[in-house]
Amino acid sequence: MSQQYTVAIAGATGAVGIEMIRTLEQRKFPVKKLRLLASERSIGKKLKFHGADVVVEELTENSFKGIELALFSAGAERSRTFAPAAVSAGAVVVDNSSAFRMDDTVPLVVPEVNPQEVAKHRGIIANPNCSTIIALVPLWPLHKAAKITRLVAATYQAVSGTGAKAIDELEGQVRAWAAGQPMTKGVYPHQIAFNVLPQVGPADASGYTQEEKKLLHETRKIFGDGHIRVSATCVRVPVFRSHSEALFIETEKKLTAAEAKAILAKAPGVILKDDVNANQYPMPIEASGHGEVIVGRLREDSSCDKGLALWVAGDQLLKGAALNAVQIAEILYGIKR
Repeated sequence: MSQQYTVAIAGATGAVGIEMIRTLEQRKFPVKKLRLLASERSIGKKLKFHGADVVVEELTENSFKGIELALFSAGAERSRTFAPAAVSAGAVVVDNSSAFRMDDTVPLVVPEVNPQEVAKHRGIIANPNCSTIIALVPLWPLHKAAKITRLVAATYQAVSGTGAKAIDELEGQVRAWAAGQPMTKGVYPHQIAFNVLPQVGPADASGYTQEEKKLLHETRKIFGDGHIRVSATCVRVPVFRSHSEALFIETEKKLTAAEAKAILAKAPGVILKDDVNANQYPMPIEASGHGEVIVGRLREDSSCDKGLALWVAGDQLLKGAALNAVQIAEILYGIKR
């Protein structure tokens, strides 16, 4: 029997935590024992893993004795509090929050891009932001072929990126509209049903939001290139699950659309779906539940000589979070796929 590992999931009852449980199960990760950790209000809740009930325990600084791998999806504040305790107890932490992403001592990893960084960890490995992951999986092979010097991105982000309450709010507003009743709001400052909100997260004095700046700083760190120019506009859309992104890149070496398609057709973690005449292109409804990033609408950018435009869709709960974290763990322990 291959080696098995004692695994903990911190934030196990949240949307990403649930996907982490499913991903460990579906990919047959060698789990010897699974411990599920969450806030006090979730104590005693039972979640299934390989058909058996696992009881949720409270997340505390003393939760990690005997844990070898800790997957964190509990939010930045809790990661800052509890991840060091997990490392002190002997665990390696793969953290899905923003807490450690820009720490120079913490690897920030997309397995299809920079798997070699996993070996440099000092106890914590960071998962990038979901929009960054979905963009960089298809952009990396193009970057290797022609060196991207500039990226302009517009993201179209599903409400599940905000959490379960946002999903409920969108569904409630649609039901209210269908019944001819007033729509109420609480999670978002404006109605999200039949609307788009061109702000994801708080903005600073520059006018850019934190979500938009993540794409800039994380891209530079993951690609190992501090000179890539990045500008993003992040938009919340009335879609339940999976993000879409319009990406415009400028490269040092010219790539034709045909060359780019040939590269992406063979790229790991990518599905090329690009036939406009047959109405075939990436859509969030098709990306949902899948681990690959779907790429299409690929064409040469008419506004610059060495540019490409493409449209991508990816499941932000899977490849944008849970799956990426489990793939990092597989690299960490040398599990081949």
